[in-house]
Amino acid sequence: MKVLVLGSGQMGKGAAYDLVRNDKVEQVICADINESMAKRLADEMGGKAIAKRVDAKNRDQLVSAFSEVDSVISAVSYTVNLLHTEVAIETATHMCDLGGNLSVVKDQLALHDRAKDAGITVVPDCGLAPGMVSVLARAGIEALNSVEEVKIRVGGLQQEPRPPLNYALIFSVEGLINEYVEPCMVLRDGKITYEDPLVGFEQVEFPEPFGTLEAFNTSGGTSTLPLTYEGKIKNLDYKTLRYPGHGHKMWCLMKLGLMDGEEQDFDGVRIAPRKVLEKMLENNLPESGKDATLVRVTVSGWKGTESRQLIYEMIDYFDDASGLTSMMRTTSFPAAVTAVMMADDTIVDRGVLPPERSIPPEPFIKALRERGLNIEFKQI
Repeated sequence: MKVLVLGSGQMGKGAAYDLVRNDKVEQVICADINESMAKRLADEMGGKAIAKRVDAKNRDQLVSAFSEVDSVISAVSYTVNLLHTEVAIETATHMCDLGGNLSVVKDQLALHDRAKDAGITVVPDCGLAPGMVSVLARAGIEALNSVEEVKIRVGGLQQEPRPPLNYALIFSVEGLINEYVEPCMVLRDGKITYEDPLVGFEQVEFPEPFGTLEAFNTSGGTSTLPLTYEGKIKNLDYKTLRYPGHGHKMWCLMKLGLMDGEEQDFDGVRIAPRKVLEKMLENNLPESGKDATLVRVTVSGWKGTESRQLIYEMIDYFDDASGLTSMMRTTSFPAAVTAVMMADDTIVDRGVLPPERSIPPEPFIKALRERGLNIEFKQI
């Protein structure tokens, strides 16, 4: 099979790295609007990879590129995911993306029937969270007869935290601020509701060297899960893991208005405070260095007459051998696995479907473990 990776940045690199090592994949096309960047990535990946210049916003170029392959990974901005879904349907090509915006995902899901008629599968939100954690949640939910609660706790952290925020930009600053300002969709008593971000603090214990971490509400991590499981399970929420103190500092910045996206006048200069904050974070936060990704998905409920708590946990580290950050591995590897599973018919359902509706948990988790993402399971 042939797979197109749109975007030659960090996540595109992670996806290409995985795909060229997959025996089912004959060729990987590394595509980017910056042709030299795509060529540099293809050269780094070796013989299976070739480079192609593709503008991710240009429909004609996309149609040409999609038509050459069996499956596509869109590792660029979520703003073009709807366009890519339309092109996937037009060219009858499987596609997955890294998501990032629920309203865009809803527009993609509206094309379900068209994708099904075209005989293809499109899976939005195929990164870490949403993505991997959505499938882990499904695995736990399907293992029980009834579910009381699903707790999803995820964090991308420096292995050695440094001030002022004990945090580095593991992913885009725009995405980070979005998580801190947008409403958080959750399930409470079986119904969809919205909670504020940067509240709901709790302490979470992980093995050393991490120890006691804090978790608090952030948006985006649940994505379509509340829509899928409304009325079927009682409570479901998502919280971000950080080193203690980080969340309250960000809450103060938010309350001071520094995350506001509306332009304001500053001595004759109109600019959004958020733009200033984003730039200052980019300029002043320490380099990420070696990172780690922590995941804990806890599903509580009943199996027959017995209460059960099912826990999926992963601690992943920067990979010295490949030079891939943990965030690259845990975000791009799920997309690479999904792209192949669509093309080889491991994913059998057709249409536009979120991860928890389309990706079978058992082969997905097995594939991630084979890639060194050590997802542990235990039940209490």
